[in-house]
Amino acid sequence: MPQLVLSCGFAGGLNPALKTGTVVFATDDDAALTSALFAAGARLVRFHNGRRVAATATEKKTLRESTGADAVDMESEIVRAICREHRIPSATIRVISDAADEDLPLDFNAFMTAEYQVHYRKLALALVCSPKKIPPLLRLRRQTRMAATNLANVLMATLISS
Repeated sequence: MPQLVLSCGFAGGLNPALKTGTVVFATDDDAALTSALFAAGARLVRFHNGRRVAATATEKKTLRESTGADAVDMESEIVRAICREHRIPSATIRVISDAADEDLPLDFNAFMTAEYQVHYRKLALALVCSPKKIPPLLRLRRQTRMAATNLANVLMATLISS
């Protein structure tokens, strides 16, 4: 039986104070982990479990107003629910890939399969039909790489000090 489960990855920002690259978290009552995350520069937030990608600043604002959440992701809640069911301590540690005031270059929901995977053929066809979307997608790629580096740094610092 695991002693701790971490759900790590990307989240969309809902709170305008959270900029791209900010590492955010929510934990069970684990003071040592919380302290280590704070020391590594992460921010304690409230997450919303989204059923779809919040692709526009307007959608993000609506989610913020209706849920009070600071960030949205699509996976962590189910992981944490299973952990709670089995009495395994868990935490969500995510990095903001797109800030609350940013529109994504594409509505990725249009390219998702029923299993929440990207349908690359549909995506490629959309890009062929609208090549002006490629530079914003490349910018998003750079942002997510920077954000992933921030997440890795926080995780390393947290796990070393815990």
